[in-house]
Amino acid sequence: MARNNYSYEKYQRELAKKKKKEAKRQKKLDRAAGIVEEKSESINEDEENAENETNEEETDIEES
Repeated sequence: MARNNYSYEKYQRELAKKKKKEAKRQKKLDRAAGIVEEKSESINEDEENAENETNEEETDIEES
């Protein structure tokens, strides 16, 4: 009968934990970097949206 290799199984579990922890850390870093980028992009988008709304209102007034 074959014996279980507990040390190998433990090693595999530890590797899986390390991978998961590293992926979580990287996801947090990406999210933190993304928030900074999104803020700068959202400011630009807000300015563009405000300009578009102003142009649409002027067009509506001209059509009336």
